[in-house]
Amino acid sequence: MINRWIGIGRLTKDPDMRYLPNGTAVTSFTLAVDRPFTNSNGEKEADFINIVTWRQLAENCANYLRKGRLCAVEGRIQVRHYDNNEGRRVYVTEVVADNVRFLERGENVNHTSQNSRNNANYGLQTDPFSGKPLEIGPDDIPF
Repeated sequence: MINRWIGIGRLTKDPDMRYLPNGTAVTSFTLAVDRPFTNSNGEKEADFINIVTWRQLAENCANYLRKGRLCAVEGRIQVRHYDNNEGRRVYVTEVVADNVRFLERGENVNHTSQNSRNNANYGLQTDPFSGKPLEIGPDDIPF
């Protein structure tokens, strides 16, 4: 059996992060994913997919993703339910992400000391390919 979802889209609003009582970070956001066709009026439509991330990935998403940013998400579809205040059962379908790729460089990233350290790891502050062109000689290619 396979339960795998992959999508690329833009965030509809800033991610919402919270911590569970045991200290586990959980972040949720909604990804707008364009449909590959247009409707009868010739307009593009989108699906709005609820995404949930956990632990370190949740903290990274909360720190570096913002409304409108393009990202790729890989995960599994999960359906859960709960009883609301009126006693009715409510079903929720969401993607539990195990991999999120930030596809755009963040321009307005909040910089705390920890964020600055993480930014260097994710290449958000400097571009390693800016500057002079990389020179590769015939001895540098392994085949």
